[in-house]
Amino acid sequence: MPSRSLFATRFYEGDLAAPELLAELDEACRMLAEEDEAGRRWSKAHGYRGYTSYASLNDLPSRDPRFSDLVRLLNRHVAGFAADCAFDLGGRRLKLDSLWVNVLKPGGIHSGHIHPHSVVSGTIYVAVPPGSGALKLEDPRLPMMMAAPPRREDAPEGLRTFVYAEPKPGSIFLWESWLRHEVVPGTGKGERISISFNYRI
Repeated sequence: MPSRSLFATRFYEGDLAAPELLAELDEACRMLAEEDEAGRRWSKAHGYRGYTSYASLNDLPSRDPRFSDLVRLLNRHVAGFAADCAFDLGGRRLKLDSLWVNVLKPGGIHSGHIHPHSVVSGTIYVAVPPGSGALKLEDPRLPMMMAAPPRREDAPEGLRTFVYAEPKPGSIFLWESWLRHEVVPGTGKGERISISFNYRI
């Protein structure tokens, strides 16, 4: 074949495969959205359509055993993804750096961003009502494409400028933290609940 793909960008799609824990996390996230006044104030002040614990709580795994149970499962998924990325970690494992809850109301978005100072970032989806909206991933080469024409609508996924990953309850998405991504507005009627996290060396 005259051409080959180079500089692949890995994206991991796993499943929590723990329905009882997923139900417990749903309850825990909704409880935080009601009780975390600092998080609600921050969300309102920053135009976040719903609730996030991003700026208010940084100890969820030690605060609530349900989040601690989740981290134990996430560690395995992240270790597998790190191996798939061929990271040379010198015998070490990536370590959880931060974890936060998101309860997004219908129509809510999270504009394009990256996660600085981390190696692997990800999200587990707890509640995903129909029409909640996908995770939009951006080709990291986009700022350097200059005069490149747009891709055809039937372009293979690996050649598209944007890829949309549709979650379901229990989905675990992982990516390298430099990969720009965003939450597109959803049309669903219920709250979209997710837990996001970062891992570092």
